Amino acid sequence: MSSPLADLLALHRTAVLASVDIVNTVGADDLSRETPCAGWDLGELLAHMTVQHRGFAAAARGTGGDPAIWNIDTVREAVLADPAGAYAESADDVLEAFAGATGTFNLPDLGPNFPAEAAVGFHFIDYVVHGWDVAASLGKPYRLPAAVIETALPVAEIVPDGEFRTMPNAPFAPAQNGEAANDFDRLLLHLGRIPQWRPQADQS
Repeated sequence: MSSPLADLLALHRTAVLASVDIVNTVGADDLSRETPCAGWDLGELLAHMTVQHRGFAAAARGTGGDPAIWNIDTVREAVLADPAGAYAESADDVLEAFAGATGTFNLPDLGPNFPAEAAVGFHFIDYVVHGWDVAASLGKPYRLPAAVIETALPVAEIVPDGEFRTMPNAPFAPAQNGEAANDFDRLLLHLGRIPQWRPQADQS
C-alpha cells in the first residue's frame, strides 16, 4: 500500500517531466522572451528553475542549508549556453534525490528537519506553475494530467495571500482576480498568474 508521500512523489515526477518537455522546445533565440514572472526574461526564469532543482535536491540529501547552493549565479552560464540540457540535468538530479528522501529536508530558513511531504508539496506546485510560465512565454499550450491538477490545487490554495507577496523574492505574486475556466486556471490565479497572459510581442 502506497503512502501519501509516495503518491505525491509520483505526481510530482509527472509535473517535473512535463516541465522538461516544454523546456526542451526552448531555443537560444527564445531566452530573451518576456515571461509571466515580472522582471524575468525566459533565460532568467530557466536559471531560477534550474537552481531551485539543485537546491531542493541538496535539501533532500541533507545538505541544502548552504545558501551558496541556491545562488542563481552558479547555473546561469550553463543555462544560457544549453537551456534544455542544463535544465533536464537539474530535473533528473531532483527526481533522483526525492526518490531517496528519508523523511526530512534541510532547507535554508526552515531548518534541517523540515517535513519531506511539505517540502515536496512546495516544489510540486512551483513546477506545476513554472511549466506553464515557460509555455506561456513561448506562446504554446500547456496541459497536465487531471490527477496532477486535482492534487496541486488544494496545495496551492493553502499558500496565503497578502502583502508579503509584494516583497522582493516572494515566491508568488499576489493572487489575481479573473475568469477561471477550469481548476488549472483557479490555481494560476491564486498563485499570481493570469491564465490568458501572452507575451506582448504575440499580442500585436
